[in-house]
Amino acid sequence: MSDKSILLPEGYADWLNQLKTDISHTQQKAVQSVNQALVQLYHHIGQKILQQQQQQGWGAKVIERLASDLRDAFPHMRGWSSSNLKYMRFFAQHCPNGLIGQQPADQLPWFHVVTLLTKIDDSQQREWYALQTTQYGWSRTTLELNIKDQLYIRQGSAVTNFQKRMVAPHAALANQVLKDPYFFDFLGLDNDAHEREIEDGLIRHITRFLLELGAGFAFVGRQFRLEVAGDEFFIDLLFYHIRLKCYVVVELKATAFKPEHAGQLNFYLAAVDAQIKAEDDKPTIGLLLCKKQNRLVAEYALSGIEKPIGIAEYQLLRDLPEALGRSLPSIAEIEAELADDSILMMQEPIIDDESSE
Repeated sequence: MSDKSILLPEGYADWLNQLKTDISHTQQKAVQSVNQALVQLYHHIGQKILQQQQQQGWGAKVIERLASDLRDAFPHMRGWSSSNLKYMRFFAQHCPNGLIGQQPADQLPWFHVVTLLTKIDDSQQREWYALQTTQYGWSRTTLELNIKDQLYIRQGSAVTNFQKRMVAPHAALANQVLKDPYFFDFLGLDNDAHEREIEDGLIRHITRFLLELGAGFAFVGRQFRLEVAGDEFFIDLLFYHIRLKCYVVVELKATAFKPEHAGQLNFYLAAVDAQIKAEDDKPTIGLLLCKKQNRLVAEYALSGIEKPIGIAEYQLLRDLPEALGRSLPSIAEIEAELADDSILMMQEPIIDDESSE
């Protein structure tokens, strides 16, 4: 029984915190190492199965027998279902070198790999999603949502004047931060909703709204008050973007875009730069969200605007096409068997699919 009442030497608390950090980092490295070994093993098994099927003409019955034999041989390991073996074969077939584009597949949890392979046909898109997942640490749920929401197509698609109003490296990064359109179907509103209803809904669902905006956005305020020469003005939504290191003014319009909307937003950006922006902040950018826009009209409107502004549509209702079905079992069919994306090759596995996300 430890004695919590003893007098601790000076610096013990800092030393303990550092020790905890070291242990935590080591645990993370161990999990990553186990995951890499798992994915590499699955790729190897998939190659062996693929080779035998091509050379010996193995069919589905042999896969089922192999699954049974592996379960008998390694009773303390999970993952030997015929469904998972089919995923291994599919993995080896579509990634013969173990890479997803230029991205090492073993940097991702197993079911992330399966999701990328079974839900995306285009190799360039698949590599892009793999890179984003690695860079931002997306959970599998987030990855699936972004694939369903066609993030690859929407990212960087807003009409902007960033190239003319911002320095090149910052302009390119800012352009990739915005998307078009934005999906607000999580609000449960119809297309006749008013601006205040949409704004109220976005604040009620701020977590989902921030997820749709993308990584780096921090919420500052709603109906943010500005005073200019004794007159009051209110910004719909004010954010700060951590990576861009600047404020982002978001204005909502429940109508089609009109050129005067850009002029109003330009005024707000000038006021924020003058009154709120710190010396080390980058210039404030604006995001105008409209029910509908004509891209050519938007480009003309922004050509004479001084401040950096992006214009995009939002959708309260949408109907995305469902992904094409495949002749593979669903991930759900084998999730119960695999308690985690990482499986120890020896001894009892310690894994939970969600814990690694």
